[in-house]
Amino acid sequence: MSNQENRFLGSPVPIESAPMHQILLIEDSKEVFNQVNAGLSGIAQIHWAASLAEGRDFVAENPVSLVLLDVELPDGSGVDLCNEFQSEYPAMPVFFLSAHAELPEKVMGFAAGAEDYITKPFQTMELKARVEAKLRKIDSINSSRSDFSWQELEVLRSRQEVFVKEAKERKSIPLTALEFKILSYFCDRPGEVIHRDEILNEVWGTDVHVYPRSVDTHVSKLRRKIKPADSTIKSVHGVGYKFEPTP
Repeated sequence: MSNQENRFLGSPVPIESAPMHQILLIEDSKEVFNQVNAGLSGIAQIHWAASLAEGRDFVAENPVSLVLLDVELPDGSGVDLCNEFQSEYPAMPVFFLSAHAELPEKVMGFAAGAEDYITKPFQTMELKARVEAKLRKIDSINSSRSDFSWQELEVLRSRQEVFVKEAKERKSIPLTALEFKILSYFCDRPGEVIHRDEILNEVWGTDVHVYPRSVDTHVSKLRRKIKPADSTIKSVHGVGYKFEPTP
């Protein structure tokens, strides 16, 4: 991708400390990016995508805590992308940043699954307050969960980190929000046969229409990422999956 400038870049994450939240801004205005980056860089690592395509690609390959999304992008509607994200990454909150302040536009945004709708021009302090409030809720949920460690795999749900252990190496594995949620659900039910419908209901929710085979697609991606610990996730023909890590 040419002429990316600061896109997908942010302040470096300190080594040996809890990882910063990753926020993705999908917005074609560099001026808005500069404002968001200046206001939020102290609480999260800010990444920038200038189109729907760039944003879609980034979310597919990286763990994202929260998305700030413009309604109108050069290659399409942010509302449509929000609908996509709700289906594919239901655990990932989306805030709209839009110049459209009319009530019907806001209703459309919330109907697409957005958790907040902030109109432009906006005050940086207000944006920061809203984002911080959401990140605190995410941290609270994560800190209440147990961490897991097995011979092949380590899942730190309190920090949303995954490590694969092989020989004497401990390798960090970047997962998307949805992949992490699937793995986290498996962690709660080791040794159990889990039906695809159960995974759909727990991970995607009952109010989102997703085909059962979508589970297979995402589990397949998860397996590829956590090799050689992929053997812990076993397919159960005609039913779903069984998570069997070594104690």
